[in-house]
Amino acid sequence: MAGLSIALAAYAVHAGDPAAQQRLQSAAWFAFGHGIALTALAPRAVRAPGLAGLACLATGTLLFSGSLVGAHFFAAPTMLAPFGGGLMMLGWLLWAAASLRR
Repeated sequence: MAGLSIALAAYAVHAGDPAAQQRLQSAAWFAFGHGIALTALAPRAVRAPGLAGLACLATGTLLFSGSLVGAHFFAAPTMLAPFGGGLMMLGWLLWAAASLRR
């Protein structure tokens, strides 16, 4: 995920209008940051709450960033972006709860 976000960020620099650049840069930054977080946290997730948190983070990031990318390349509506953002928030809350329970 983080690797693909680098390619997306590079493409975004050359995207036509400023709105498209901003949308693609947002998608790239969220994918990059959460890709790094997933890589760092995955080895520590051993129980259900932590694993559920990581699943929410991964799914939310794909929905959020994917929705923004889909809007650019396919003129698709970004209806999934808010749902993806909510899943990312839920994922971080689940991860925090799992960390406090240790």
